[in-house]
Amino acid sequence: MTARKEMLRRVRDALGGSRGTHPPVPRGYARRLPAAEAETRADVLALFTERVADNRAAVRHVGTDEVGTAVAAALWGREAKQIVVPADLPFGWLAELDGVRALADTPVLDIDALAEVDAVVTGCAVAIAQTGTVVLDGGRAQGRRALTLVPGFHLCVVRADQIVGTVPEAVTRLDPARPLTWISGPSATHGIEAARVEGVHGPLHLEILVVEDESATP
Repeated sequence: MTARKEMLRRVRDALGGSRGTHPPVPRGYARRLPAAEAETRADVLALFTERVADNRAAVRHVGTDEVGTAVAAALWGREAKQIVVPADLPFGWLAELDGVRALADTPVLDIDALAEVDAVVTGCAVAIAQTGTVVLDGGRAQGRRALTLVPGFHLCVVRADQIVGTVPEAVTRLDPARPLTWISGPSATHGIEAARVEGVHGPLHLEILVVEDESATP
């Protein structure tokens, strides 16, 4: 018997007759925000704003008719001259741009081309108030993962109805088979001396525009 077969035999013996079954997963953890922390939708949005700021990202609240102006202002504020966007980004989000060249990712841009752009504008699949996180799954207005990893500035537009309270709530809205990217603030890592270094594995700057709707009111 080879070492591999012997190892697999020991695993099967250890599993016993229950192998292949799926034991229940404990669900005793909190799945929703407690009422004391977020009693209304407005509280959920306020918590998201607070946690995004804690993650060292910028966040602004805008109305539906202000998205184009807010996107343009954010890009001008970063002095962006050339940006990349998913091919299916809503046209209205870029309607107010002036002096900024937008490249649609179709055909797919290579890494060298992405490295030349100043920013990327996307939407998201869901956002989480408790952690200040936005999650992208490659769906509409989000594009492929490389778009949000190479440019130095990521501007993400989040609808208020996409913001949930907790991670478990977000997971129920997501398809685990899709390429999920969880973003909590600008890219950062810590070296051996525990010194924080930003922008190593992704954008150095993250800004989130929350597009408010009627459900945001108490």
